[in-house]
Amino acid sequence: MENQSNIILGIDPGTLMMGYGLIGISNRKACFIEMGVLKLSSKRDAHERLRMIQKKVIELIHEFHPADCAIEAPFFGKNVQSMLKLGRAQGVAIATIMQASIPVTEYSPKKIKQSITGNGNADKEQVWKMLQEILQVRREIKHYDASDALAAAVCHHFQNSVLKKSVSSKAKGWEDFIRQNPKRVEKKI
Repeated sequence: MENQSNIILGIDPGTLMMGYGLIGISNRKACFIEMGVLKLSSKRDAHERLRMIQKKVIELIHEFHPADCAIEAPFFGKNVQSMLKLGRAQGVAIATIMQASIPVTEYSPKKIKQSITGNGNADKEQVWKMLQEILQVRREIKHYDASDALAAAVCHHFQNSVLKKSVSSKAKGWEDFIRQNPKRVEKKI
């Protein structure tokens, strides 16, 4: 990527598998850079797995120099212990990214799916198929954790694009509003 300030890192945190995906933005268009997973053995100590998550995030930051990071928020399940472990994994990833002074934005799984497919209840395969179209990726998927992370990055790009568009189109006063909306102005005779 010629301009590294345009890179977005997406992370799908997990206690046994952390997905990551990177996209580059050039002329407001997203392009695929990399995706993969960090596999964590259940036989390892929980704290050792958290250290491995931190190490992998540091490696990704040093290799790709992302300007932004999007992370998938944990979904609310019934198993409190699982939620606690997932929250720790997410917290380690967020803290590591923030330590590198990179902004982090959290998105719910439903928001990510809706952003990519238009359907907040889409399954992982539908999300991956849409990502392949959006990013022109022609490889097969081995782990949906990687595509989930890639989807978080693309979702962040889409959200930023909408935000920038709405901010840039806001009127800065009545004269500016009239210039931008001539058909909404009624002339008194």
